[in-house]
Amino acid sequence: MRVSRSPLGFTLVELLVVIAIIGVLVGLLLPAVQAAREAARRMSCSNNLKQLGLAIHNYHSAYKQLPKHMGGTTANPSGGAVLRNPGHNRLELSALVGLTPFFEQQALWEQISNPLRNEGETVSFSPMGPNPRMTLNDHNTGALGPYGPWLTNIPTLRCPSDPGAGLPSQGRTNYVVCLGDSSHRSAVGGTSDNGSRTSTGAQETRASQRGVFVPRQRTKFRGILDGLSNTICMGEICTDLGDQDKRTHASYNAILTAITARSQLCEDGNTDPERPQFLSKRLVGGAEAKRGYLWAYGRIFFSGMNTIQPPNSAVCMNRASPLGNSVHFDGICPPSSRHQGGCHVLMADGAVKFITDSIEAGNRRSAQVAVIGTRTDVLAAGSESPFGLWGALGTRASKEVIDQEF
Repeated sequence: MRVSRSPLGFTLVELLVVIAIIGVLVGLLLPAVQAAREAARRMSCSNNLKQLGLAIHNYHSAYKQLPKHMGGTTANPSGGAVLRNPGHNRLELSALVGLTPFFEQQALWEQISNPLRNEGETVSFSPMGPNPRMTLNDHNTGALGPYGPWLTNIPTLRCPSDPGAGLPSQGRTNYVVCLGDSSHRSAVGGTSDNGSRTSTGAQETRASQRGVFVPRQRTKFRGILDGLSNTICMGEICTDLGDQDKRTHASYNAILTAITARSQLCEDGNTDPERPQFLSKRLVGGAEAKRGYLWAYGRIFFSGMNTIQPPNSAVCMNRASPLGNSVHFDGICPPSSRHQGGCHVLMADGAVKFITDSIEAGNRRSAQVAVIGTRTDVLAAGSESPFGLWGALGTRASKEVIDQEF
């Protein structure tokens, strides 16, 4: 008597059906997995900003003021190239440098604040190190050799969603301080690199630099009259990937004689019509002159932002000189991010908010608030921000009521 047995394993048709089902499931689940990963990265980014907010409050508690943006030493250089001189940083340090011991970077702060002698060298770096504007060539060919702190990538200053890494950057940062809603005097404020001030510079800075941080000037929480919860303290930026992204490359406009009255010209005629997120021409600066490439350097292009154009708009600098030093001067520098639809900002009270690209931003072609001699193509000092809710969030004492959700 013969006993029939069922065949072992799958038939070819059954195997193909199983593979097809698995493929469909993977196709359905993969976007969800990627979305979950991005949500985790976004939360990690938010936590980094919260840690920086806590560091700022602890700093203020310790020193009764906010860390100075564009601070440091003013000693005259004693021979050798100015940028590589060991004892002179020309008031070029970002506020992030002073914050390092308050966000678990005490070891790095010790290197910065104490004299450092490279092995085999007879000259020591003085406290606060050399000028952070040094290029990689300055680091590599200088008599003192590379200065480690300025070349350090600090994990707390990096957003997990930003893939930027490696040369030609030095130490990258995705977090920068907010300087208000006007570009005039946003590079150096009213103080020169030797510490001297003029009445004209002080007046112009007081009129236009209306953010929580003011270049080369001390600020305190008590000066934020609009309320800590209504005022942006820091923001997020992308770091450059070498792809001509308008958020990380600086552009300029050849007729841009007064950036204070021509904000929208940053994007007019400079973007690629087929790829509006990228520039088509008029790039400014060399390979190392890109957004987020120098965490310790205090100029606005590298470690600052303002609330003139909405998040993820183009960066534009106020010098009509391609491949020149434009990135070291005033400019319109919006925040940006690799997150979808907006970016994080840190409010002065320590809260972190996600601001969408579509936030109400007033008249993008408006003049800015500034005092520049006898010029009349700017808004008078003390005016409300022309950039709507977005501009109002960037000012510390403009008596603007925030009555909208953001």
